[in-house]
Amino acid sequence: MLIENKTFDELAIGDTAELKRLCTPDDMIVFANVSGNHNPMHLADRDGDGDGVNEAVAPGMFVGSMVSAVLGNILPGAGTLYRSQHFDFHARAHAGEELLSRVTVTGKDPATGCVTLATEIRRPADDTLILSGEARVYAPKVKIHRNAQDIPGLIVQRHRHFERLLELAEPLPALKTAVVCPEEPNSLGGALLARRRTLIEPILVGNAVKIAATAAELGETLEGIEVIDIPEHRAAAVRGIALVNEGRAQALMKGHLHTDDLLRPALDRATGLRAGRRFTHIFVMDVPGLSHPLLVTDAAINIAPDLKTKMDICQNAIDLALSLGIAEPKVGVLSAVETVNPDIPSSLDAALLSKMADRGQITGGLVDGPLAMDNAVDLGAARTKGITSPVAGRAEVLVVPNLDAGNMLAKQLTYISHAEGAGLVLGARVPIILNSRADDDMARLASCAVAALHDARISGKSA
Repeated sequence: MLIENKTFDELAIGDTAELKRLCTPDDMIVFANVSGNHNPMHLADRDGDGDGVNEAVAPGMFVGSMVSAVLGNILPGAGTLYRSQHFDFHARAHAGEELLSRVTVTGKDPATGCVTLATEIRRPADDTLILSGEARVYAPKVKIHRNAQDIPGLIVQRHRHFERLLELAEPLPALKTAVVCPEEPNSLGGALLARRRTLIEPILVGNAVKIAATAAELGETLEGIEVIDIPEHRAAAVRGIALVNEGRAQALMKGHLHTDDLLRPALDRATGLRAGRRFTHIFVMDVPGLSHPLLVTDAAINIAPDLKTKMDICQNAIDLALSLGIAEPKVGVLSAVETVNPDIPSSLDAALLSKMADRGQITGGLVDGPLAMDNAVDLGAARTKGITSPVAGRAEVLVVPNLDAGNMLAKQLTYISHAEGAGLVLGARVPIILNSRADDDMARLASCAVAALHDARISGKSA
């Protein structure tokens, strides 16, 4: 886009320009970080004055900066520098509102090169005057024509999707959960935090001495929580599974033990938790800058899944996406390419899964593949490749070719894109909450929230 300024000589009394902008909650966070003004009145998730309402009032200087944007970008434009600015505030703007900033030339001083402009900001929805004032600027002397240049973008590292899942899950009845071997601070602390947030009601199964010592280390009390003393890990897992089979627990949660020690007893045909489908793992990822949660599967259990297993991987992921409120989950089956290549087995599997969904063998969502990663999640990339599909560029579920690919994708999202990941195993009779030892509190809370929401949907519970 070509931009052009107006020099002092070109400016005339009465010249005017305006600019519209939607104020977002992320704008408030960025402004707080850049300015150092952390007043909670300006943040959408905080109650700044104790009245029980999150105000999200746009900071006055943020609103005022919209005047500066018109002056620097349009009138007079590139080369403009402030001399002074006066503001009167008449009303408050809030996150979520569109604002219109307008400037009008009211005077010129040839001796100093200064230009005076009337400035105002209004809320177009109801024509409310938010701000009025006067600016005095040094107008540019040299004419500038140049193409507008993009500046580096900003992504707010905030996990809004997990926050929403917690809001949805907390009013539900606490999910009675057998927590197996919570014998170190992360696993026990996560379970107790989820209990405080009313997501789960834990039954702690493991070495009672170690559990008590860990609670003391955390400064926590185990009062009112059932603790079943079984020191050996595999035996503790077997007992946790028995609690589910006895109807005393509605979910299973991994503590400080190897995943195999938990899942092998769960897969036992006689005493385990099989429910007809393969056990499959799903990461629910909250990726900063992405407008929806992203489900990645399978990244932890099935090493080299065949077509039949991938069918269960797809169906389990769709079922979980429905539980998270995604009305019609869009599933992108990934490969290295977006066309079927007989030499790339994952592209063949993807095409078959897509056709199986067309024929009703996979239900509840839209399935398309093969899709490469770029055209699965980026609409521009899909259009460039000429892919016409309701899934391409919009995928909410990514089905990976194998565990290597899934594990690398999930960890790239976590460590490079700063995503949070909640982990759940489906295919069992109850959700199995599977966290990594490196997971932080938000990841553990979100895993419990996801399990609670899924249990509530399949069992017909409500808040």
